Amino acid sequence: MDNFKVIEKFDEKRIEELHSLFKNEWWTQKRQITETRKLLENSSVVIGLIHEKSGELIGFARVISDSIYRAFIFDVIVKENYRNDGIGTILMKSILNHSHVKDVERVELYCPDRLVSYYEKFGFSTDVNGSNLMRLSHNL
Repeated sequence: MDNFKVIEKFDEKRIEELHSLFKNEWWTQKRQITETRKLLENSSVVIGLIHEKSGELIGFARVISDSIYRAFIFDVIVKENYRNDGIGTILMKSILNHSHVKDVERVELYCPDRLVSYYEKFGFSTDVNGSNLMRLSHNL
């Protein structure tokens, strides 16, 4: 953690860097920069990870929460050339230990099958008491 700085505020430079991270991921690549600004404003917790030597944004994650009963983690992203170096772990620990998340009754996320074992290391489970993910999509 010595080479990284956690941030929770995003100035315009950081917003542009985040938008560039989004452009490289299959689930976020169609987002517009105006949408990136809005999601930052409307998320309960936003965490960025800055590489101290280069000064670049190398990781991001966010949470939407009521801070009591439910918190949902979204957009856990690590810049490609920093993957498998523990950056995702720093992001997840920062999120899970955040004051708006750490005491929430249920913290949830969804992920592709290939990442289930990764998130199980943090205590997540696919056992959701028979619940199903349901979706209403407005933007197709």
